[in-house]
Amino acid sequence: MDGKQATLAELGLTAQGGRDTRITGLSVDSRDVREGHLFAALPGSVAHGAGFVELALEAGAAAILTDAEGARIVAPALAGRAAALVVAEEPRQALARAAALWFGPAPETVVAVTGTNGKTSVSTFARQIWTAMGRRAVNLGTTGVEGAWTYPLRHTTPEPITLHRALALAAREGVTHVAMEASSHGLDQHRLDGVIPAAAGFTNFSQDHLDYHESFEAYFEAKLALFDRVLPEEGVVATNLDDPKGAEIARRCAARGQEVIGVGRADGARLRLLAQRFDATGQELRFAWQGTARMCRLDLVGGFQAENVLLAAALVIGAGEDPDEVFRALPELTTVRGRMQLAARRGHGATVFVDYAHTPDAVETALKALRPHVMGRIVALVGAGGDRDRSKRPLMGAAAAHNADAVIVTDDNPRTEDPAAIRAAVLDGARGVVGGAESVIETGDRAEAILRGVDALGPGDALLICGKGHETGQIVGHDVLPFDDAEQASVAVAALEGQA
Repeated sequence: MDGKQATLAELGLTAQGGRDTRITGLSVDSRDVREGHLFAALPGSVAHGAGFVELALEAGAAAILTDAEGARIVAPALAGRAAALVVAEEPRQALARAAALWFGPAPETVVAVTGTNGKTSVSTFARQIWTAMGRRAVNLGTTGVEGAWTYPLRHTTPEPITLHRALALAAREGVTHVAMEASSHGLDQHRLDGVIPAAAGFTNFSQDHLDYHESFEAYFEAKLALFDRVLPEEGVVATNLDDPKGAEIARRCAARGQEVIGVGRADGARLRLLAQRFDATGQELRFAWQGTARMCRLDLVGGFQAENVLLAAALVIGAGEDPDEVFRALPELTTVRGRMQLAARRGHGATVFVDYAHTPDAVETALKALRPHVMGRIVALVGAGGDRDRSKRPLMGAAAAHNADAVIVTDDNPRTEDPAAIRAAVLDGARGVVGGAESVIETGDRAEAILRGVDALGPGDALLICGKGHETGQIVGHDVLPFDDAEQASVAVAALEGQA
């Protein structure tokens, strides 16, 4: 973007006094400001970005974008300065739309998916379907940008400048199709405003992120923004009708006149899951598209994977692809990294899976989904993150104890909290289950816990390592220590099998 310039008016912004200042870039961090930049001074949960305006001005900011409160804070700093002031009722939304105009065209086809669990799987499966059909496609979210072009990201839904830069770069690399994850944080903070999806999807709704959202209602309202605010009127809605909130979204969107593709086992689903048959390495599906039954095999473990696959298919169909071609691509789908991923296998046939399940509902769903594939016992390894929603910790333990034969409670990402206190809350939930797991033990060190879990496996048993999935680091204090669940599982098997 070196050398690029645009006026505020060209970015859809109006400065006080009608000044149409020319800018040379966009920044949300005062440390990134360069001569001529527009600095977005946004309200935050801890501090208002307006408190950093003086630093931005010293670095050469030509314009400040903020809200009414920010304008009051920056008034003394702007006195006698040449910088323009843009005051917006929703400055995050104004920044997102300005970033879309600044960075230029995104790939021609974009779909977005929200929900508590399954966003990464659905977006990855959508990308894989497009790829099998010969499209240059990527998925964008928790695992960064993956597919025909790769790009690192720090957040599931990055702030608008990073997001629109990535989309524009992808388009210049020849990417034509993008499947995005839409997090509740990102939607609440207007990060996706400026993106124009052809279709939007909803997976499910359960407890998570109540450390950020004030209530379940506020959490759901944040999800709804994808359909109420971001998706254009002509956009297609793909939603899981088996979830009450998914059915509510279907009713609301249909009432607005939007096309809805309902997915699930419900009678009204246009893409309906009729039956599943499980084996050790995957499953066979019988499903119907608009009343016509079909069959396919998925090399994916976990019954919920069928729901994710069909929602991805509905998104791709909603974005304009031929249904027959979409369904022909389904047998080619492969496991998403860290999502019911087969990480290792013992010599006597026991298996080790890694899954990103980090909510009570996700732990329960993952364990129930694994059960039909396992002839023996299931051992669940579970923990909970520090500096996050504390109320879900005992629920995580209870979900594991309800659905596994043995539970090992260990550290997840303790962050700045006492790991022992976090484990104690998870243990309370696990040990409070009447008639639950035959054994519940505590092993703080995650590597040791994985080793003990693998060692406990007999022929036909399975270990499910919950919580961190694709992550390659463990956050302890303010440090990120190298740690990969799948890698540790392989190391543990090798050590126990005498291969180390």
